[in-house]
Amino acid sequence: MKYSQLGHVMLDVQGTSLSAQEREVIAHPQVGGVILFARNYESVQQLIDLNRQIRACKPNILIAVDHEGGRVQRFKEGFTRIPSMYKLAQAAPTLLGPTAQLMALELMAVGIDFTFAPVLDRFNPESGVIGDRAFSESPANIIEYAGQFIEGLNAEGMAAVGKHFPGHGGVDGDTHLEGAVDSRDFQDIERTDLQPFKQLAAKLQGIMPAHVIFPCVSENPVGFSRQWLEGILRQQLHFTGAILSDDLSMAAAHIAGDPLERGLAAINAGCSMALMCNNPDGAIALIEGLEKQGLVANETRLHPLSAHKRRAQHGFNWHALHKTATWLQTHRAINNVNDM
Repeated sequence: MKYSQLGHVMLDVQGTSLSAQEREVIAHPQVGGVILFARNYESVQQLIDLNRQIRACKPNILIAVDHEGGRVQRFKEGFTRIPSMYKLAQAAPTLLGPTAQLMALELMAVGIDFTFAPVLDRFNPESGVIGDRAFSESPANIIEYAGQFIEGLNAEGMAAVGKHFPGHGGVDGDTHLEGAVDSRDFQDIERTDLQPFKQLAAKLQGIMPAHVIFPCVSENPVGFSRQWLEGILRQQLHFTGAILSDDLSMAAAHIAGDPLERGLAAINAGCSMALMCNNPDGAIALIEGLEKQGLVANETRLHPLSAHKRRAQHGFNWHALHKTATWLQTHRAINNVNDM
């Protein structure tokens, strides 16, 4: 199999199959990944076919999804409905590892490489954007629960991508819609929100930074800050995996300028991959701009995000998966939590 260069850009596609233009864009050397949304899903077989189309453009491309459980689960009909991590941690914490294993198995069976999970932010009832996506309000509990979840993903050959570094739980604002500033001092952040990232950094294959501004460290959002990404995440926390920007189309990211300026700001700050979602023209502008800059992605950090080894072993095994005792047992246990 011929493998193509993986680039800095992760983008999305519009429908349930690829257009001719999308095939051409995905094959571009500056593209390294595709993120899928609910609009890309009609059925399991359709999703398998879509992922085959994507890999026909670039066999080693990374295909991702936000599939956390609760209100953030893009594929629903036909998939196991996963409770929010807060509910699961409260009701059945011993089920966190098996749930992550089931999620990994279901996603890999349709051709997905990884999900952007786990959420390592603190639970904050006033934070509408995080809320019950978090495991707990306690950093110690987050470390314990998320650690089990990470081990479950990794046990099945799926990468874990923690978010949103160094913690989004201290702000009320939704960075999809507006800028957000956390004015606490660094000692407070280090004692609380930063702890899950510090303790779990060695277990994660990827980390997504927040678009939040922490003036105590930098005037820029974390995803555009070398102080945060290179100084704290790499040097102090010794994280060696991939850093994937949050969506550069979000309102809080517009502070960095046009799509190319946002992408360059993220990459220059230390991001391994820049996400440009729901903005096809912006994604093309970013790709063309990076091509002119001659930037080359660090593929050694991106490769661990791929589930290609698992695919080589099992392929698209959706129907076989649902006959296994492990899947059946965990599926039933999760449905019991859903019914609570």
